[in-house]
Formats: sequence, C-alpha cells, structure tokens
Amino acid sequence: MNQDFIQIHPSDNVFVALRDVSMGENIHFNNVEIEVLENIPKGHKMAIREIPNGEDVIKYGYSIGKSLQRIMPGSWVHVQNLKSGLKGVLEYTYESAPAQASAQSDSPINPRTFMGFVRDNGEVGIRNEIWVINTVGCINKTCEAVVRMANQQFKDRSFDGVYHFPHPFGCSQLGDDLKHTQLILSSLVNHPNAAGILVIGLGCENNHIAEFKKVLGAYDPRRVKFLSAQSEQDEIEAALAQMEELVAYAETFSRQPVPVSKLKVGLKCGGSDGFSGITANPLVGAFSDLLVSHGGTTILTEVPEMFGAETILMNRAATETVFEDTVQLINGFKEYFLSHGQEVYENPSPGNKEGGITTLEEKSLGCTQKGGTSQVVDVTSYGKRVQKQGLNLLQAPGNDLVSVTALTAAGAHIVLFTTGRGTPFGGPVPTVKISTNTALYERKPNWIDFNAGQLIDGVSMNQLKADFLEYVLQVASGERVTNNEKNGYREIAIFKDGVIL
Repeated sequence: MNQDFIQIHPSDNVFVALRDVSMGENIHFNNVEIEVLENIPKGHKMAIREIPNGEDVIKYGYSIGKSLQRIMPGSWVHVQNLKSGLKGVLEYTYESAPAQASAQSDSPINPRTFMGFVRDNGEVGIRNEIWVINTVGCINKTCEAVVRMANQQFKDRSFDGVYHFPHPFGCSQLGDDLKHTQLILSSLVNHPNAAGILVIGLGCENNHIAEFKKVLGAYDPRRVKFLSAQSEQDEIEAALAQMEELVAYAETFSRQPVPVSKLKVGLKCGGSDGFSGITANPLVGAFSDLLVSHGGTTILTEVPEMFGAETILMNRAATETVFEDTVQLINGFKEYFLSHGQEVYENPSPGNKEGGITTLEEKSLGCTQKGGTSQVVDVTSYGKRVQKQGLNLLQAPGNDLVSVTALTAAGAHIVLFTTGRGTPFGGPVPTVKISTNTALYERKPNWIDFNAGQLIDGVSMNQLKADFLEYVLQVASGERVTNNEKNGYREIAIFKDGVIL
C-alpha cells in the first residue's frame, strides 16, 4: 500500500490521500489524469469523478452521505460539500448472508496457546491480580490507601499486584442508574484476571453490601471478601488483614498453557482519523477473524458508531434471533437519543473531522471493520458477561472510558484500542493502543503500543496480522508491554442516564 492515494473499493468515487496534496498536482488513475483543485490534507478524501448535487458519495463500497453541491474531480470532499444521509429509526429485514472465509488457513501455528491462570471455576485469567472494588464513591480514597499499603506490605509476594478503580456512584441513584452500577461492579468482581477481590462498602449507601450481594450472586469466599467501613474501628487495618488471605489465595495459582480458544478480546476505537478504516481497524478485524477461527471470542461495542453500517452486521447474524437482538440493539440506542431530544446522527467529533472523517456513515463503516467478517453469534446487554464463543455485540455507547469498562465487565481479558489521534488512558485490563499511522506511533511512544500504519508503509496484511497475533499472545502470557500497564493508567466509567438524589 506504499503510494500517494488509495481507492478502498472499486466502486468508490473518492480517493483517500496518503500524504498532504497540493492544489495543481496531477494524479493519474486508470489512465486518466486528474488535476487537484485545492489543498487536501493527509487522510482526507478527493473526488475521483464528478459527483452531482444530492448524489451518494461512495467509500468502502457504500454511501457515506449525500453531496451538498456538484463536486468536480480533484476536489476536496469534506464537511463543506458532504452531509450524512441518515435519519430516523429504521426498519430492517432478516437477510442472512454467510460470513466470509476465516483466516484459519493462514494461521502461523495451529493450534495456539498462551500462558494463563486457570481458576477454580474453570475460567481463565491472563493476570493474577487482586482488585479492590468499592460499592460507593464515598470511599474512593479509603480504597486508594488500602491499595497503596497493600502493595507495599506484599511487594515481595508471588502475585501481580493490588489495584483499585475509583468511581463516583453507588449512592443517591435510582432505577437503571443503580442497576448499571451494580451490574458493572458485579461483573468486574467476576473477572478472572483478578485472583482475589476485596469489596469495600461504606455501609449506608443504596448499593450497600447486602444489596450488592443479591446482584453478585454465588461467589467463592476464598476469592471474594467484603468489608463495611462503618462497621470497623480501623477499616484500613481490617482491609489489610483480609488482603493477607487474598494474597495467599492468589499465590496458589501459576501460569500454564491454555488454548487460545479461552481468550476474550474487546474491540474499541477512539479518536479515529481518515486512516482508521484503512489500517488499524482492518488489522483488528483480521485478528478478530483469526481468533474466532481458533475458537476464541471477540466483543464489538460502540453502538452509536454502528449507525449507517448496521446492516453489514445484521446480515452476518448467526440466527434470526441474533438478527432481531441486533435490530433492538441499534433501534434501542436511537430511541435513547430521541428520548433526550438529541440528534441521533450527531457524530463524528471535531477530532474525527480534523482527521478526515466527515459523516457518521463514514465513521461507522470504518469502525465496524474491527469485527472482521465472522458471524455475529450473540448480543449482550450492558453490564452483562458474554456467554458464547465467537464475535459478540455489546450494548454500550461510544465514549472511550464507558465502553472499555463495559468490554472489561463483559469478560474481555484484553482491549484492542485503535486510534488515529492518540489517548493515554487504559481500562482495568491491558489496553493495547494501535495507531492508524506511523507518525502518531513515532510521536507518542508512551501512548501507542503497536503501529498499524505499517500497512501504508508497505508491510502486507498477512505479515502484520501474524506479528500482531504474536504481540497479543505475548500480552496474554504476562508480558506487561502495554503502556497503560507500564504507566499505571487504569480507569473505569459507568453509564448514567437518570437523576441523582
């Protein structure tokens, strides 16, 4: 892909510029010379042929919106002459199409394994950590103190450290807001990357420990312990006493070979640019197909960023029930926007536009490529854990922190995060930042972990896919090579849609 322009699909009527292009340059395409009529930034679109007013602008082989005026060949195609063609809540018809052939045949080694921790309930983790989960935001600082002291006290013990993920909720919440908090926190408690969990409550909150246990359900008392701060004279001393038991339990586990079919990987993008749908997202999609072909699981979310590309996913539904659940996933999120009086298609962001993305259709067609070509096997509600191996859709918004938290709660051992703009944050699990372009990779070495821009620089997809698989298995086997882990950047955010008392 080492060239100045790329036409992604043969039916596209726009190029993507792989470098800054100056007015007056002459571009040769299919034996036709096109004069560039204006300066076009790297990652942005240029018209290949005349596009009449009101006609579809085609990229990825699909419409990314309608032209606002007559667009001449060589013109810059962006917000000044292109608008979204999306509107309203749509009706869909089940038209199942078989998934394309998977990438199993060119897998470098088959079958694959990684070195993981097999838990007593049969689940597998890729880290052997202890997590402190607070039921309410009032005790964030108490939990931070417990974690700081525990890491000092147990620094020479054989486990992967103690971590806490502060949040502001768990009290003064009603209805779905409280339910969302409880679901996310309970799913984090059940995450197998944590060998042990200390749940700390204040004692008077809506989400007090007794109520939280109802949502949590059955648990192993060797692995999950509880502490109510108001009931203890010295809550930190009491927490450290329980931490001693959890550390001892964590030390009973050791890494062992685990089939890659046990691996669950979340798929996310943020700060997309004009290269997202050309490099990083297709790379992640190729990885997703490869992992699924080995029996593994991938999880795709960011529902508002499926709008405009949703039928591609619907037509890959494994069953009619999955199709209907996908329709509800899409239309339910549109109705959520409308219920708040908001524009359903108010997307992309200013950063996306600066990077070359003009409409939501364009963003979605690039975004959904992270799901590869595999069948969609299931749709999972917000806060719930995935149940089926294969490609799953997850109910969550596009917001980076909220969606990565939801992916973690759904069971993802690792989150693959593609970006053309860059971001430093990480979730509770290893969060692999994949740059869409080499310039970002070189400019932000403390943020970016893997460079998908190599696809533009001339590396083949087959080679880069193989390299990326090895990188992911390295992370899964315990190598702390992701910047979010090296820098200690771990955060959660919980979806909120209601009043606070």
